[in-house]
Amino acid sequence: MMRFPKSYADRVQRLRVPGGFVILAAFIFLSRPSYDSYFWGIPVSLFGLWIRAWAAGHLAKNETLAQSGPYSLVRNPLYLGSLFMAGGVVISSHSWPLAAVFTSAFLLIYLPVIQLEEEHLRKLFPAYASYADRVPSLLPRFGPADSGAGFRAELYWRNQEWRAVLGYLFAAVLLLAKLVI
Repeated sequence: MMRFPKSYADRVQRLRVPGGFVILAAFIFLSRPSYDSYFWGIPVSLFGLWIRAWAAGHLAKNETLAQSGPYSLVRNPLYLGSLFMAGGVVISSHSWPLAAVFTSAFLLIYLPVIQLEEEHLRKLFPAYASYADRVPSLLPRFGPADSGAGFRAELYWRNQEWRAVLGYLFAAVLLLAKLVI
């Protein structure tokens, strides 16, 4: 993964939430769904939601190093799930300009944020270095996942992953409204 200067990564981390509102505006303005695009995008986004839910159920933030479930296949399954969710929304929106906006946001905002988070985890958990040597950052290795402690529903709720579901439902309803109006 490319390395970003820490000062840049720190700045874009603070811009992540306000940038989300800019992306939302672009989504509202640029999306031009068709029935085909809408229904092709739904399963892609649902797959992303599933990855995020699975990951959230294995993540005890800042308490233990998550290495089971999806974390045994990829170090950043929440971001991978977000990529699938966004990809499904872009497919549903039927808009190349929107695809460019989402891709730019991921490359220029989320990759530096991943870098900062990984630096934080290296400091917090001494075992992170060997974990990072074994498990790829964003493109998963294929094979059976290590179930480890197993999925824990209370972690899903503590990590407030239901917010991703609500965000996706908002996008899906907005696209559906644009489609039928």
